[in-house]
Amino acid sequence: MKVLIVGAGGIGGHVGARLIEAGADVTFLVRERRRAQLAADGLRVVSPLGDWAAPVRTVHAAALKPGYDVAILTCKAYDLDAATKDLAAAMDGRCIVLPMLNGMAHLASLDARFGATQVWGGAIQMNVTLEPDGTVRHRGKMARLIFGERGAHKVASSTATEFAALLARTSLDGVHAPRIEQDMWEKLVMLSALAALTCLFRATVGEINASAGGTDAVERTIATNVRVATAAGFPPREASIAFTRQLLLDPTSGLTASMLRDLEGGGQVESDHIVGFMLDHARASSLDITVLSMAYTHLKAYEARRAAGR
Repeated sequence: MKVLIVGAGGIGGHVGARLIEAGADVTFLVRERRRAQLAADGLRVVSPLGDWAAPVRTVHAAALKPGYDVAILTCKAYDLDAATKDLAAAMDGRCIVLPMLNGMAHLASLDARFGATQVWGGAIQMNVTLEPDGTVRHRGKMARLIFGERGAHKVASSTATEFAALLARTSLDGVHAPRIEQDMWEKLVMLSALAALTCLFRATVGEINASAGGTDAVERTIATNVRVATAAGFPPREASIAFTRQLLLDPTSGLTASMLRDLEGGGQVESDHIVGFMLDHARASSLDITVLSMAYTHLKAYEARRAAGR
């Protein structure tokens, strides 16, 4: 199976390394700076699942040609337009795009560009970062990759079966989901609450819950997000709600959203794709938008200051 991975950051690097271990033919589509780094040092992964290091095959957008079975898209939402423009040269009518972006909003853009039957749904569950020296660092043992054909666009294919078999040979927890949108919505319910809360209060989950009014804010945000997903036709399953509550109501937790880490580091944030998306849906359903609205305003004010160089 020939796999193209768009990006060799934390997620792309870790997933790519595990697929190579399993015998897949993997190429990374990367920018020149990362391509030079990989050419000089190879790809290095540090993980509780096993460290890995080796030279890898890369390609830049100008040299990209068709011939891939699956293209795994691992960019952030703010890089989606540039990434899909680069990816277009590989799309020959049979290559499937598997986006690993957070949220749901990217699906409409990818459908419009490549056709809905060529776009799977996907969700990734792992704590992984790209360090300044190019090392991919995986923290914790969770490394789940969920994928599947989507709803009205669902087309059973040998490609999906082969990709599932490939994942089964890796140390990743690969799941071929029969209803991938359900899994994506459930992740968004948790993630948008985590991002909104930790970015708004500039604090960990534990610090928020230990502060006056903190637990109430968490409860209200979870409840709103559950109702948003339900109104969209994907009511979260009981196990998912229990997981979200356990994660976000833990008074001892040091957890923060990666969006907060990006914000505190002065980087770009996925404000519209994650928090703004849920806020729009909550407004449309006349739900409690208190925390989502304040968090979104906070993020947009940060973006404005960042754009102005302040």
